[in-house]
Amino acid sequence: MEIVPLSAVPHFADQITEWQWRAFGEPNSRDFFASIVASSLSGADFPVTFVAVEAGKAIGTAGFWRCDLISRQDLFPWLAALYVDAPARGKGVSDALQQRVIAHAQDQGYSRLWLWSTFSGYYDRFGWQPQGEALEYPDKRVQLYYRDI
Repeated sequence: MEIVPLSAVPHFADQITEWQWRAFGEPNSRDFFASIVASSLSGADFPVTFVAVEAGKAIGTAGFWRCDLISRQDLFPWLAALYVDAPARGKGVSDALQQRVIAHAQDQGYSRLWLWSTFSGYYDRFGWQPQGEALEYPDKRVQLYYRDI
């Protein structure tokens, strides 16, 4: 498995958009995710989309975003939109994607990374520290995590 920026494998852009939209979006939010994926191809500092590739196929993705929680714009940067395709789950892909985003954040000079989740417990085992609850728009309670790097 190799984890590369989407800009190195832009032919996966539509697949990444579809995964993110179906996993994290609402029925009318596909264009939002397409916009993030397209922006990550521009070479800007944010957002950056990483893709886990194995045997020529995308098997997972994660993002390095400036903001992933409207109610907490004071916190940045974020590990966002972590998704592993069902057949690749349980094989360390999530951990590898997290480590790639963490390394990228560190390379950019950041000392802390944030994420949110709709469930608790999963990210704790990867070294993330719970920071309490926050609100995802418009009224969804989520678990907030940070990781010092």
